[in-house]
Amino acid sequence: MNLILLLDEDFVAPSRARLSDRRFAHIRDVHRPEVGESLRVGRLDGQTGRGRVTSVDATSVELEISLDQAPPPRLPLTLILALPRPKMLKRTLQTVAAMGVERLYLINSYRVDKSYWSTPCCSPKAFANS
Repeated sequence: MNLILLLDEDFVAPSRARLSDRRFAHIRDVHRPEVGESLRVGRLDGQTGRGRVTSVDATSVELEISLDQAPPPRLPLTLILALPRPKMLKRTLQTVAAMGVERLYLINSYRVDKSYWSTPCCSPKAFANS
């Protein structure tokens, strides 16, 4: 499901949003919409619905927003993962978060190098702001 996520600051009116960041680049390059076309949109921590393209130019896209559906329920996913290399752990955590994994357990296995556990990525300080 391709859903364009809208933030509060994207709204220029109660039912209008303007995007000019990486989401605009995604819309322009992937969707290639014409004026009048509809895209799936969702408000962060809110409803989902449709956004009708009202204008597209070289720097932004403007959408008329209609949010009328509840977001899908969160899946009760638990992932058990042998600790990967620290560089790969950062990428893995991004993917795990995007997938909506509820719980993640990093475990030690025969092939996990003990030095991986001392990486700053695994320190409590790294998760203080999460």
